[in-house]
Amino acid sequence: MDDTTTPNAEDERLSLRGLLEEPLLASARLLSGTDAPSGPVTWCLPWGEVMSRPDSLAEVAVYTRPETLSAHGRELESLVARGAGVLLVDGSAPAGTVWPTGLTVVELGFPVGFTALNRLLAERALTQEAHVMRYALTVHQSLAGLLHRGAGLPMLIREVATLTSDVAVALDVRGRLLAHAGLPDTEDTGTVALLEALADALPRLEESPPARMHNVHVLRLEHPDGLFAPTTAVAGAMQLAGRYEGWIVVVVPGANPRRHDIAQHRVVVEQAGTIIGTEMLRQRSVDEAEERARGDFVQALVHGNFANDHDLRTRAALHEIDLDLHYIVFVAPGLVDRASGRPGASMVRLARYAAGVLPRPGVRSHVTVIGDVLVVIRSLTSVDTPGVESEISEYAHAMSLDLETRLGQRIPVAHGRPAAGARDIGESYREARITLGIAQRLGLSGSVAYNDLRGFSVLARATDTDESRRLIRDVLGPLRASSSQADTEELLFAYLEEGGNINAAARRLRIHRNTMIAKLDRTSRLIGMDIREPENQFTLWLALRLDLLSQVQDTVNHEIVTR
Repeated sequence: MDDTTTPNAEDERLSLRGLLEEPLLASARLLSGTDAPSGPVTWCLPWGEVMSRPDSLAEVAVYTRPETLSAHGRELESLVARGAGVLLVDGSAPAGTVWPTGLTVVELGFPVGFTALNRLLAERALTQEAHVMRYALTVHQSLAGLLHRGAGLPMLIREVATLTSDVAVALDVRGRLLAHAGLPDTEDTGTVALLEALADALPRLEESPPARMHNVHVLRLEHPDGLFAPTTAVAGAMQLAGRYEGWIVVVVPGANPRRHDIAQHRVVVEQAGTIIGTEMLRQRSVDEAEERARGDFVQALVHGNFANDHDLRTRAALHEIDLDLHYIVFVAPGLVDRASGRPGASMVRLARYAAGVLPRPGVRSHVTVIGDVLVVIRSLTSVDTPGVESEISEYAHAMSLDLETRLGQRIPVAHGRPAAGARDIGESYREARITLGIAQRLGLSGSVAYNDLRGFSVLARATDTDESRRLIRDVLGPLRASSSQADTEELLFAYLEEGGNINAAARRLRIHRNTMIAKLDRTSRLIGMDIREPENQFTLWLALRLDLLSQVQDTVNHEIVTR
C-alpha cells in the first residue's frame, strides 16, 4: 500500500489570483514571486502599522507607498521573516529594488489608496463568509432535521452522500467501517483496499494533538496495484463533548477534483462531524443502558434473585436468553486501577473484551461485573459431544491470555461445571467462585476447572463441621497467635506442595536451605508436632486446605444471596 497524504488545502476563497481579477486592480502587475499568485490573502494592513507591531503576517497583504518603500526598503526581509507573502505597492515601485525571496510584489500602475483596497478585501471576505455560512446552514438543517426525526447512522451517511454526490463513509477511531453510502460490495477487493488506505492515511485520533483534529483533512490516495484509481478523500473528525467517535469521509474519484467541490465537501464533513457524533453518543448511551440492564439480569441469574418463575421467563425473553440451553460460568479477577476515574467502566470493558474471544456460531456470551470479579456466562452447543471439555478449557485459556495481555500479569480464569439450563447457573457460578478463590491462593493461572480440584470439592463437604473447625484451631491457631510467624503459612504451602522436599521449597521461596530448616523447626515447636513426619504433614496439609476452603466459602456465601 503506497498512500500519500497531501497537506491540508489552503482556503482558496481569498487568493491573490482572485484579488488581481478585481476591476480595481486592473492596472496591477507582478514584480516578484510570479510563481505564487494563488497564495491566500485574508487581510490588508498598512506599512506603518505592520512595522509598529510584532504580530504574525501570515495571509496578510502589506500596503505601502513608493516613497515609503524608498526610505525603508531594507526592512523587507523582516516582513518575510514574520510570514508576509504579499506586498502591494500603490504606485510605481522604486527602480533597482531587490525583492527578497518568498515575497510576491504587486505594483499598482494607477494608485487606488489604502481605504479602497482595504474595503475591497473586507467586502470579499464578508461575501465569501456569508456564502459559506449559508451553505453550512443548509447542510446543518438537512442533517439535523434527520437526526431530530430519529434517523440512525446509515440514513445520516446516505444524506451526506446525497449532499456531496459522492461516496460517503463513517469510520470508527481505529479506521474500521461503521456505515457507508455509495460503496460497492464491502467484500470487494478494491473496496477493502480503499478502506485500508483510508485507515492508514488518517491521523490517529488518540495520538494527534486535539487542535489538529478540528481541521478537515484532504487526502490523496494512490494504489500502485491499481485496485482503485487515484482518489481524493475529504475527512473530518466526529467529535462531541471532547470525545472523538471516528471519521466522516467523502471519497471523490480522481486525484485533482474541482476546488469548489472540495470546498463544499469540507463544509459538509465539518457539519456532519458534530451531528453524526451526537447520534453516535446517543447510540452509545442506549447500548450502555441495555448493557447495564443485561448485567443486572446476569447478576440476578447467578444469585437466583427472581420473585418467581414468571419473573425469570419475562426478563430472560427481554434479554434474549434461552432458559433451556446449557451454560458454563467463567470468572476472573479484574485487576484494574481503583484510583482511576471510572474503575467500574474499566471492569465492564475488560469483561466485554473477554466475552469476545473465540467467537463461535450459535454461541452467546453474557457478561457482568460483581465486585472485583469479571463474570462471563457462555452458552454451550451441547454437553454430550466429546469435545465440550476441550472447548471450555480452550475458551478459558484464551480469556486468560487476553486478560494477561491487557493487565500485564498472569490471570486465572476459573469455571465450574456446565449448568443444565439457566436455572442452574447459580450453582455453576458458585463452583467457579470457589475455584477462583483457591486458584488465587495457590498462585495458579490460565484455565482452572472445578473438576481439576476434586480434592477440594470432597473437603468442601467437611468444611462446616465442628471437627474441621477444631482441627484448624488446634493446628493453625498457635501459628497465627505468634507475631513472628507472619509468612509461615506461605512457607508451609510451599513445603507441602513440594512434597516435603526442603531444597525444592527453599529454591521456590528463594531462601537458604538452613533458613528453611530453622523455620520448619520453629513451626514444629509452635504446633507441637514434627512436620517432617509424613503423618503430621498430612494433618497440616488437611488443616491448611480446610482453612482455605472455609475462607473462600465464607466470601462467596457473603456475596451470594441464598435462594
